[in-house]
Amino acid sequence: MVPFTKMHGCGNDYIYVDASRYPIAAPADTAKRWSSPHTGIGSDGLVLIGRSPIPEADFTMRIFNADGSEALMCGNASRCIGKYVYERGLTDKTLVRLLTASGIKMLVLNTARTSAREVASVTVDMEEPVFDVPSQFLPSEGSDLPEGTFVSMGNPHYVIFVADITAIDVAAEGARLERHPQFPERCNIEFAEMRPDGIRMRVWERGSGITLACGTGACATAVAAARTGRAPRHSRIIMDGGTLDIEWLNADRTFHDHTFARNHVLMTGPAAFVFDGEISKDN
Repeated sequence: MVPFTKMHGCGNDYIYVDASRYPIAAPADTAKRWSSPHTGIGSDGLVLIGRSPIPEADFTMRIFNADGSEALMCGNASRCIGKYVYERGLTDKTLVRLLTASGIKMLVLNTARTSAREVASVTVDMEEPVFDVPSQFLPSEGSDLPEGTFVSMGNPHYVIFVADITAIDVAAEGARLERHPQFPERCNIEFAEMRPDGIRMRVWERGSGITLACGTGACATAVAAARTGRAPRHSRIIMDGGTLDIEWLNADRTFHDHTFARNHVLMTGPAAFVFDGEISKDN
């Protein structure tokens, strides 16, 4: 039997396993089986937490989507890991270095005043966005969607701003664009609408489909809005499962004894435990 913890960040839910104590031999297949809502636990995927093999990081994260594909990065899962390792007593640090497939991410744990072991929210240094894409891509081919903006946040995103997000068939358009020939490694697709209280965003995640939230997608959306002149460099991203605060730094900033570099993207939001359990490796 393998102990696990189900957690979510703004409704983006994953199964978390301390792989340093309970290694998973076939994580891709396990993610598919355990993520099933009817025959497994039900989740957007599986996250393995490990001890870092290098001194530059404290912990490692491997993340497998519900279809078994391995993701490079997940902002919501990163925040959940910060809460997990601190509140479960695996570290006393409030500045945690997390080794991911897209590099080391710095997590700032914002501890609540009510409890010495409670993490109220987590700020993640998502580092600098990348905008290069091999060639021009117009999603209007076969649809009425406007042209989008490609942003890499350690994983690929294509952000499309629309006038009315409720009029978009996210499942149909997301599935089509995820596997467009322009994206040979597939792509996460965001649809966003500018509103007075923030940017309303819905997401189709590659490998998982529609999810309630996507941390890297929220960052990509905020960056795309700023880059195209739709918003300043500090935005609220409102998703189906909750809201994240995203700031694209225009200058270096130091807090928690760490300097975050200009043009890095800081993502701040909640993380929550859902339940603990045990499941057979063979389930």
